[in-house]
Amino acid sequence: MIEPDVLGLKDELVQLRRTFHMYPEIEFELHRTSKLVADYLESIGLEVKRNIARTGVVALLKGNKPGKTLMLRADMDALPLQELNDVPYKSKIDGAMHSCGHDGHTAMLLVAAKVLASRKDRIAGNIKFVFQPSEERFPPGGAIPMIEEGVLENPKVDMAFGIHLWNALPVGTVGLRAGPLLAAADEFKIILKGKGGHGAYPHACRDPIVAASELVLAFQTVVSRSVDPLESAVVTVGKLQSGTAFNIIPETAILEGTVRTLNEQIRGVVKKRMERIIRGVCEAHEIDFELDYKDGTAVLINDAELTKMVRKVAEEVVGKENVVEVPPSMGGEDMSFFLQKVPGVFYLVGSANPAKGLDKPHHSPYFDIDEDALLIGTQMHVSLVMKISGEDA
Repeated sequence: MIEPDVLGLKDELVQLRRTFHMYPEIEFELHRTSKLVADYLESIGLEVKRNIARTGVVALLKGNKPGKTLMLRADMDALPLQELNDVPYKSKIDGAMHSCGHDGHTAMLLVAAKVLASRKDRIAGNIKFVFQPSEERFPPGGAIPMIEEGVLENPKVDMAFGIHLWNALPVGTVGLRAGPLLAAADEFKIILKGKGGHGAYPHACRDPIVAASELVLAFQTVVSRSVDPLESAVVTVGKLQSGTAFNIIPETAILEGTVRTLNEQIRGVVKKRMERIIRGVCEAHEIDFELDYKDGTAVLINDAELTKMVRKVAEEVVGKENVVEVPPSMGGEDMSFFLQKVPGVFYLVGSANPAKGLDKPHHSPYFDIDEDALLIGTQMHVSLVMKISGEDA
């Protein structure tokens, strides 16, 4: 059920989302977005800190009753992508687009803050509203620097929650999962250094392309032969670059890719196995190499007991039949770093509507959402706070 004071703010909610959508900003360079967010939060009477992790914003609502400190988080950044939708709120910034729903995340949390500020006398404890830059680009991403700059302290956060609008679920649904929900997402770059020469005389060369090809295939054995079949892992080489002409054996080849795992132990196994394969292949081909392996997001793990509570709230908002158990995803999310520090839940609000053509995947230049999902996400924020405060919404 959407409450009247949330429903009454629908126009404002939609307008906020569309404003963010029209003026997307990338990574940490969220100067316009950050100012709009901070100004809005100050206008509703909250204590606001600007420029956390460069362009992050944190606002504090102090309830009139003693209680715990609850953190609600939204990410604000867009993607370096040219929008191809033909809508009145199409991105006005060339090469930038909100194609993952962060415009909606920001709007929902702002309006939820407005509703909750009007209920200050009913709220127990404190509510921290955290607006994060640079979720899409990691490492380092925005969560770690926000944590390092003290976002979880003063007052100390007891639990944290976040929402992702989700075009793999229909509007009107909420998706939940206790335990691992999203993957550790690592990044690697391998530079192979051989000896170039004429394509007609390969015996006088040390061919990095042959070694690179062997690595691409050998990496697939990491998952098929080094990882328990009941566990999940992905090793993807997304870029292989080498050579300048058909008849030249080049000096170098470059491979870049990603590793995804849902278990920290498996994450270590995959990394060590890849390093061993690289050394072995390069030694066999007399090729030198450089490996740059960057740890990305951690595995995102939802607290079991708090997930039960969020499920109860979701059942009240969308109905029990519309709360679904979702499978783990190999996508990554740096909300995981907050949940390493404090218990909490990251969950999904369905935003797809195929009948309206609003079912394109995330990170697509045609991505868009059914804006009715914004009401559900806002209500979830509000109802969750009220539940933790010991009151019905």
